[in-house]
Amino acid sequence: MSRKEIVEKLEQLGIIAVVRLNGSDYLLEIIDALAKGGVRALEITMTTPNAVKIIRDISQSLSLDFLIGAGTVLTSETAEAVIHAGAQFVVSPVFKPAIIDIVHKYDKAVLSGAFSATEILAAWEAGADIVKVFPATVVGPGYFKDIHGPLPQIKLTPTGGVTVDNAEEFIRCGAVCLGVGSALLDKQMIKNQDWQGLTERARQFKAAVERGRLG
Repeated sequence: MSRKEIVEKLEQLGIIAVVRLNGSDYLLEIIDALAKGGVRALEITMTTPNAVKIIRDISQSLSLDFLIGAGTVLTSETAEAVIHAGAQFVVSPVFKPAIIDIVHKYDKAVLSGAFSATEILAAWEAGADIVKVFPATVVGPGYFKDIHGPLPQIKLTPTGGVTVDNAEEFIRCGAVCLGVGSALLDKQMIKNQDWQGLTERARQFKAAVERGRLG
C-alpha cells in the first residue's frame, strides 16, 4: 500500500487505536475485537516492550484491510526499524524533519506531532501527511476549528484526551481521524478479557465519528 493509499485509508477509517501495553498478551484478541467493532488501524507505541518484534509478528498475520503503525517514534533510526518490521504509518509526538524524510523514503505515511500554530504549519510544510495535535487534552475540539480558520489545508488528528463523549465534536471541528488510547482500550476490559465489551466500545467510537462527519 502506497503512502497516499495509507493516508486515505486512515481518513476513511477515522480511528487509530493507540496501544500502550506491558507486553503482547491478548494482542491478537484485542485486534480481533477492535476489527469486529469497525476499528481497523492500530498504533503500537515504542513504550511497549519489544514493540518492533510485536509489529513484525502481527504485521504478517493481519488482513490487508487492517493498518498497523508505530507510535512514540523519536528518531529516524527507530522509524526505519519499524518500517522494516512492517509498520505502514509512523507516529511521533514531536516534529522532527528527519523522521518525515525517512518515512517518505519508504513511501509510508507519517503523523508528526505539533502543538502551536507555528509548529503545526512547520510540520505540514516539512511534509507531514497528517499533523498530530498533542496533547489534545489541553486544548479540546475547539482548537481544531480555530487552527483551520487560517490553515484550512492542514490535515489534523488529536491524540490525548479523546473520549466517546468528545469524539464527535473533534471530527465536526475538523479532525480527519482520531488517535484513541485508554478510552477505547480499557485496561479493565482487557484484564477481564471482555472482548465483546471492547467490540462495543469500538462501535461507539465509530458511530461518534460518523455523526461528526454528518454534522
